[in-house]
Amino acid sequence: VQLVESGGGLVQPGGSLRLSCAASGLKFSEICMAWFRQVPGKEREALAVSEYDSTSIYAASVQGRFAVSRDNAKEILYLQMDNLTPDDTAMYYCAAPPNIGLCGPSRLREENYDRWVHWGQGTQVTVSS
Repeated sequence: VQLVESGGGLVQPGGSLRLSCAASGLKFSEICMAWFRQVPGKEREALAVSEYDSTSIYAASVQGRFAVSRDNAKEILYLQMDNLTPDDTAMYYCAAPPNIGLCGPSRLREENYDRWVHWGQGTQVTVSS
């Protein structure tokens, strides 16, 4: 399994970015995917889950500002981030579980982070003026 994130960069407050995660080696059209972020010295934070049927589930911290989507034919996961603030500065990762099927909102909870076993290398997002 390989997950490769891209699309990060430097953006001004209030700006937008779209991250991509190209997946290979898994049954992308049958598996849920997720976006996480992490700031050095802090815990990882789950942001959004994309079910294989394109149903989306969001953490409260990004609900209404971030939108996850996927292209099952191209095996790419996206994260559209709008109205960015300096607090969104972090390394952003996509992740996948070991098995196909639905994940549900419980996968956003910290106690279930260990169910995400495949990770990309991350893409840095910096929000600064």
